[in-house]
Amino acid sequence: MAEHVFLDTNVVLDHLADRQPFSEHAHRLFALAETGKLLLSVSSLTFCNLYYLLRKLNGNEQALVLLEKLSQLVKITTVGKTEILAALGGDFRDFEDAVQAHSALAAAATNTIVTRNKDDFPAAKLPVKSPEEYLEWFENRMPKT
Repeated sequence: MAEHVFLDTNVVLDHLADRQPFSEHAHRLFALAETGKLLLSVSSLTFCNLYYLLRKLNGNEQALVLLEKLSQLVKITTVGKTEILAALGGDFRDFEDAVQAHSALAAAATNTIVTRNKDDFPAAKLPVKSPEEYLEWFENRMPKT
């Protein structure tokens, strides 16, 4: 069974916008997902945030094309009343990060939150790793051939 990883918006943006030097690790995460070794999930909120950012970088049409491709590679977790209320009552400094963490927690079988801003998730109830840390951990678990 594949590991289930929740990606914060910054990691997905690194991949889609090829933001150097961060994109290398993001590309590797997506490559693992394409081969079925990882199941990646992002919240529905991430799609809204990405559209706003990608539209500014690439224009409306290209932003929508990228989001369509993304939707085929990831599981999309919900952001509903439960996640919003949990985020409102949580110990996060940033509301958006709290919403992301609760969306990840609500997604069954999520093992880890992967973000470049680990300090934004001190109250997360799931392990939080940087893309580099996660890839190192993941690759060390794989049998050596």
